[in-house]
Amino acid sequence: MTITERFRQITELIEEQADLYYTLLPQEATTSLRFVDRAVEDLQDAAETVGDIPQYQLDAKLSPVLLKAHEQLDRGRVQLEKGGYDKVAAMIWEQEQLIYRLLNDL
Repeated sequence: MTITERFRQITELIEEQADLYYTLLPQEATTSLRFVDRAVEDLQDAAETVGDIPQYQLDAKLSPVLLKAHEQLDRGRVQLEKGGYDKVAAMIWEQEQLIYRLLNDL
């Protein structure tokens, strides 16, 4: 699987799971999901053009996007952990690991 395909797959997965989080969490906990939503928006913006990026520029173009998305997910996860929502926090942790692995492969 190419970097571009993995990037799009990770973006889709995070987007799908972000919608699920709203159903798993009570209303008062969903404010933490704003960080997840921001990560999804950043990834979606890049996913639209990732196929147009030449192979030799993937690292330079995708790394900042992936790092920012990872940071946003991490902020949301930490807030959820503080609130005691460990199940959703663990799911976000898995998403962070996917991003981290992709970053390592760039």
